[in-house]
Amino acid sequence: MIFLIHPPVSKPSEPPAGLARLAGALGARDYPFVVLDANLEGLLYLLKKSTPADDTWTRRALRNVDRNQDTLRDWRTYRNPDRYSRAVRDLGRVLEKAGDYDGFHIGLANYQDDRLSPLNTEDLMASFQVPDKNPFYPYFSERLSALIAEKKPLWIGFSINFLSQALCTFAMIGFIKQTFPETKIILGGGLVTSWMHRPGWDNPFKGLVDEMVRGPGEEPLLHLLGIEQPATNFIPDYAGFPLRNYFSPGLILPYSASSGCYWSQCTFCPERTEANPYMPIPAPTVIRDLKTLCAQYRPGLIHFTDNALSPSLLQTLILEPPGVPWYGFARCTDHLTDPNFCLGLKKSGCVLLKLGLESGDQAVLDRMHKGHTVETAELILRNLKKAGIATYVYLLFGTQHENLDQARRTKEFAVKHSAAIDFLNIAIFNMPFHSIETDTLETQPFYEGDLPLYTDFTHPQGWGRRDVRTFLNREFKKEPTLARIVKNDPPVFTSNHAALFVMERKGNGLQGFRL
Repeated sequence: MIFLIHPPVSKPSEPPAGLARLAGALGARDYPFVVLDANLEGLLYLLKKSTPADDTWTRRALRNVDRNQDTLRDWRTYRNPDRYSRAVRDLGRVLEKAGDYDGFHIGLANYQDDRLSPLNTEDLMASFQVPDKNPFYPYFSERLSALIAEKKPLWIGFSINFLSQALCTFAMIGFIKQTFPETKIILGGGLVTSWMHRPGWDNPFKGLVDEMVRGPGEEPLLHLLGIEQPATNFIPDYAGFPLRNYFSPGLILPYSASSGCYWSQCTFCPERTEANPYMPIPAPTVIRDLKTLCAQYRPGLIHFTDNALSPSLLQTLILEPPGVPWYGFARCTDHLTDPNFCLGLKKSGCVLLKLGLESGDQAVLDRMHKGHTVETAELILRNLKKAGIATYVYLLFGTQHENLDQARRTKEFAVKHSAAIDFLNIAIFNMPFHSIETDTLETQPFYEGDLPLYTDFTHPQGWGRRDVRTFLNREFKKEPTLARIVKNDPPVFTSNHAALFVMERKGNGLQGFRL
């Protein structure tokens, strides 16, 4: 028996795709397992916890905790951004008050401890040593005690994908090792993969953690459990997750058709820095999986979690639609310059595409190795607009390749094509800690700690982070057209909920997809 745990804190809008794949691989081999979304359960626990209410906002938020959760699970909410935003803010207020008096900062998508850092091995070990100091301790101590006593697992696996999950994970591991010392611990997930790709990696958690897994975990997990069959011919399993309790109207079904990135040439991308291999699932298998999953779970929306959907898979989706609305991330390829291709995507159920445009300056795009031109991006935005597919556009500022004039060209590009941009993700560049480009730059640490993911650097053109931030706040976001688009972004849940607003705005919701 093995437990698979998704720890606090990450956006509680859908079940974790990685654990669903692990569950599918284990189930296909009849190996006993239990999945536990401790993130969702832990947040729901804190929302019910008695919270100091010394102001009007907190008292109102406490009174309406249940109502606000139901609001986020109601399709009609996504016709009313103000109603949505108020529910999100009020739930966040309750979580904030549940931890702020102890030095914790908790939200629907974040977790911070004033005393401990997830970037520091010693702090993670400190969280391990005093699990009862963690604000989720009353939840996980009771929940894990009952489950472990009943099921008696030999292994417990944690999937850590975000820094906001790390300290809580080590607190949970500390509780398990103190209370059930014979239980073995496995760590995996995106964050663990990044740690293990660090040059000279030497596991500092020996004695706390029994095994660590880098990259896709199905094959290593089966091997660790003594199952020699290859991790193929299985379908993700969502049955063990509390599907009715996620903060979305009906089920958003996350599905990954690949790991890694088929392009993997962008200079700023961690996938390239970590040399993660591209491993796609064959397109016919993807279609078969989706049709089986949709018949079984009747989701309201499919979320492709791939780094980028390949053109060949997009073509297959056009030919064999899954029968449910969907969205995902796509590169600016020549396929999308064909209006008929975009219309085919719309007919297949595509309601939104996330696009990594990054810059509106061709020289910057070329130096980033983005592989598309400004003209291509313009044509794609127009085609998607005509086809009725919403766009969630990603722009990246402050790379070593950009200066202020080029940033302003990106602003001009966004203004020119604002009618075809529904949502904007505006980010300041973080250079991966062990990027090959650090060899040519003067670098400085962002934060103290021995587990950094990114590094600061002296910009070769003097376009430092402070200057970038000033430009974004005083110029980019102040431009009226762009300010309106920026305000469209759903607070906290951002792209995870953006497609829901598109579906309701275009009258595509309420089609019987509720659980």
